[in-house]
Amino acid sequence: MINRQHQLLNKIKLHHQTVTPLRPIASGQLVRVVGLTLEATGCRAPVGSLCSIETMAGELIAEVVGFDDKLLYLMPVEELRGVLPGARVQPLGEQSGLNVGLSLLGRVLDGSGQPLDGLGPLNTHEQASRHPPYINPLSRRAITEPLDVGVRAINAMLTVGKGQRMGLFAGSGVGKSVLLGMMTRGSTADVIVVGLVGERGREVKEFIEEILGEEGRARAVVVAAPADTSPLMRLRACETSTRIAEYFRDLGHNVLLLMDSLTRYAQAQREVALAVGEPPATKGYPPSVFAKLPRLVERAGNGGPGQGSITAFYTVLTEGDDQQDPIADASRAILDGHIVLSRTLADSGHYPAIDIEQSISRVAPMVVSDEHLEAMRRVKQMYSLYQQNRDLISIGAYSQGSDPRIDNAIRLQPAMNAFLRQNFKEAINFENSALMMSQIAGQCQN
Repeated sequence: MINRQHQLLNKIKLHHQTVTPLRPIASGQLVRVVGLTLEATGCRAPVGSLCSIETMAGELIAEVVGFDDKLLYLMPVEELRGVLPGARVQPLGEQSGLNVGLSLLGRVLDGSGQPLDGLGPLNTHEQASRHPPYINPLSRRAITEPLDVGVRAINAMLTVGKGQRMGLFAGSGVGKSVLLGMMTRGSTADVIVVGLVGERGREVKEFIEEILGEEGRARAVVVAAPADTSPLMRLRACETSTRIAEYFRDLGHNVLLLMDSLTRYAQAQREVALAVGEPPATKGYPPSVFAKLPRLVERAGNGGPGQGSITAFYTVLTEGDDQQDPIADASRAILDGHIVLSRTLADSGHYPAIDIEQSISRVAPMVVSDEHLEAMRRVKQMYSLYQQNRDLISIGAYSQGSDPRIDNAIRLQPAMNAFLRQNFKEAINFENSALMMSQIAGQCQN
């Protein structure tokens, strides 16, 4: 048996020595354009590599996204313009590394990692591979420390640990960008990486100048790919944001990664996958979308010994405020908790519009004391008790004195609302948040 195994191994080694590796052919030609998909023949290039396509406006850079026998499928990285039948297609090889370094702090980059802020080139010669090595889950450190995000409701009621991955579930116009800006300014993280993917160009500028501000921008790296960029650029923006966060984590820093939004990442992958012929599955999302989501999210978290952490917040757009949307449902399963923003609270002027009843942090029991957990439980129960009887109270159907616990919930409601509200320009640290919660909890009856 052992001799047969040695013979098999020798045959495998001999096979690898005699097989000639595939080499890219010098150039090919464009034979078809359908939507954003380009089809070329005559050249060989691996999936994920870049090609240069000759156009009337110069050269167009495209990425190989698939193939069918000798037919190569490409998708442009930039605007598709001036393409002619039979245009020359030249393989360029693998994508170059990503520029990294401390000089990235305070800069705004595009999806490829190039400067977008007009402040000149990046003053760094250090590069990182776009494909980081896989981290063994058993080598990651456990989540044991809380991270102060500067938002009282999150610090006290939904405590986040260093290395946790949280989802921020919200519809349009309920204040998710403002909440991200509050966390950016108030967080105690060493480095903040913000990915603005698929947003309106106006919102990108407003977030950087007004919500983020000079103080927040000084220790932040912003990666922006607005809605009018190609789906490949939107995919790259999410991956570039994560790769930059990984670089700072490997240096030993505690990083806060804010990605707006995970839904746009899924939609960009859907555009690419459907364009190359992948069959749609749930609500038009092909299977590759649900394969790429966990691969992106799992890159965040704690590193190994001597490394820092990536605490990540991913916004998830719920279409029509539907919490059972396919992307929302898939994201909830792979994240360490979720914060739900309520349109009802936002419409009533309650900011941040965090729905405490529907939100949860699965890591909170591991990073706070038993006293903190007990106070959290008492406040949440009293808040929920009022919400369950709110309709009866508002129409006058509840008679005071019928239930002492409901009477106490009515009495404490103004204090709880004041506790959960916060001005978007103020930052409240973890200790003060916990102290105010414990004061309210002391007045709650079991």
